[in-house]
Amino acid sequence: MELVTTHLVLEPFEHAHFDGLRSMESDPEIMRYISNGIVKSPEETRANIERVMLRWQQYGFSWWAMREKESHEVVGAACLQHLANQDGAPLEIGWRLNANHHGKGYATEAGRAIIQFAAEKIGAKYLVAVADPKNTASQKVMQRLGMKYKAIEEHYDVPCVVYELQIAE
Repeated sequence: MELVTTHLVLEPFEHAHFDGLRSMESDPEIMRYISNGIVKSPEETRANIERVMLRWQQYGFSWWAMREKESHEVVGAACLQHLANQDGAPLEIGWRLNANHHGKGYATEAGRAIIQFAAEKIGAKYLVAVADPKNTASQKVMQRLGMKYKAIEEHYDVPCVVYELQIAE
C-alpha cells in the first residue's frame, strides 16, 4: 500500500527500486549502524527485495522505498515489520536514508505516515523502534515521533536501544 506525505511517496519494495536501494546498501557509512559497515552485494539487495515482496503478500506490510515527490528519486527506505522479523514479536518501525538526504526530516515524515498506517490499517496499539546505541540521529527521530525510551535489549544479535509508542485509541 502506497503512503503519500508532504515530501515523499512510500512505495512497497519492488524490483524497480533496486538502484535506489542498492545505493544505500553499498554505502559503508549508511550500513555502519545496520551491519557494522558491511555492505550488501547486488545479489543480496535483489534477494532482500524478493523477501520483502513476499512479506507484503503474507502480512500486508513490510518495507517501503521512500521516493522524493519532486525528483522521484529513492531517498531511503522505511518499514513496519515484526521486531527482528520474528512472527508474534511487537511491530517495529524503522528507516534508513541515503546520506545526501539526512537532515531533511524525511525519516520523521515517513515514520509518522507508518504510525498512522499501523494504527488505522493494521489496528496496532503498540510499536517499537530499535537502533544502535551510537545512532543518536535515529534516536532523535524516535523522540520526535513521540516514542519513549524503554531499554537496551538484544535484537538482530546485537545490543539495541529500544523506544516504544503506545497508540491511543
